[in-house]
Amino acid sequence: MLKRIIIAVFILITGATLAQDGTTSPYSFYGIGTLKFKGTAESRSMGGISTYSDSIHLNIQNPAGIADLRLVNYSVGASHRYANQNTTDEKRNASTTSLDYLAVGIPMGKFGASFGLIPYTSVGYSLRTINGETTTDYTGSGGLNKAFFTLGYKITPNLNIGAEVNYNFGNIENTTLNDTGVQYATREINKSDLLGFSYNFGASYKTMVSENLEFYTAISYTPETNFTSENTRQIASVLITSTGSLGIVEEQEVDVADTDFTFPSQYTLGAGIGAPKNWFVGLEYTNQKTSNFTNRTFDIENVVFTDASKYRIGGFYIPNYNSLGNYWNRVVYRAGFRFEETGVNVNGQDINEFGISFGVGLPVGRLFSNVNLGFEVGRRGTKDFGLIQENFFNTIISLSLNDRWFEKRYYD
Repeated sequence: MLKRIIIAVFILITGATLAQDGTTSPYSFYGIGTLKFKGTAESRSMGGISTYSDSIHLNIQNPAGIADLRLVNYSVGASHRYANQNTTDEKRNASTTSLDYLAVGIPMGKFGASFGLIPYTSVGYSLRTINGETTTDYTGSGGLNKAFFTLGYKITPNLNIGAEVNYNFGNIENTTLNDTGVQYATREINKSDLLGFSYNFGASYKTMVSENLEFYTAISYTPETNFTSENTRQIASVLITSTGSLGIVEEQEVDVADTDFTFPSQYTLGAGIGAPKNWFVGLEYTNQKTSNFTNRTFDIENVVFTDASKYRIGGFYIPNYNSLGNYWNRVVYRAGFRFEETGVNVNGQDINEFGISFGVGLPVGRLFSNVNLGFEVGRRGTKDFGLIQENFFNTIISLSLNDRWFEKRYYD
């Protein structure tokens, strides 16, 4: 078993170098970037719902779900995003590939534990504005990562509770290059190193309401916490060459105070119904107090942060989970829909997002391991009022591998 522990730790350490992934969304300029989806590919293919949990898949959204796990589970997921970004005058295409999560779940009788690494926010944009002879380029990169440890407990066969502690860390860099047509342009670089702890608490309850139907409810809550932002700023006069490269003429550091900002509270309510090991349909609502968000070291006049809301519906269908003669009868078919009020208001317009998702869980090997493949098509923002509309297509893939660590052997 020690060998397996070493492998699991090695996977997580290796993933730390990959977890801070990029995005191509211009809306990642605001706050601490666009919020990444926190959940597995299985959940994402069902609109992102977290209400459902079982004995062979990780639930990394609601900490109470880990108490249902009955096999050691290794999960890793990645996605590719293709986006078409439009204004009223221009179009461009962009794409990015990212590692979405690395996690390990361990059942311990009535307890369950999990740990892992998740990218939480992403910053990655490249914008240009032209006003007369002045050209201004805005670029940004970085994001916030989340290392988590979760512990769940099964109070009764129907009722679970759980708690999660997260260490959040990362850095964000925003660069502004202003060319007014004179000999030298000016460049300003703002950097923020972010760190802080956050917590998540959850509970879930399920009960049979008839001979074949089971009712599920779940709730999770993240309290408000404070993060620290260690800030630096550099201002430079630069020479833009004919090839577009920059030559630094003069550069200086500007003192910028470190800041504390409030990481918003969040709660999620969910309910669903289904036939065990056959089908499930669930609904969820999430509210996040993103009105507390601000940019770290500079203010933006045309942006207001409001509370964010998310509405999700999704589910799955398994024709016959123990079919021996037909592989496709054991496949899990998933689908879902989500609508999100992101909490960002630009030029007086709320930036909303919706997505339609679907996918399959393909059984592989022994112990109910599976490969999960999902797709999502959606839209963020609008072309009106001088804004940018993103039409996106996400491809999601994950491995969910199960094992037994403490199985008693009767022969070698």
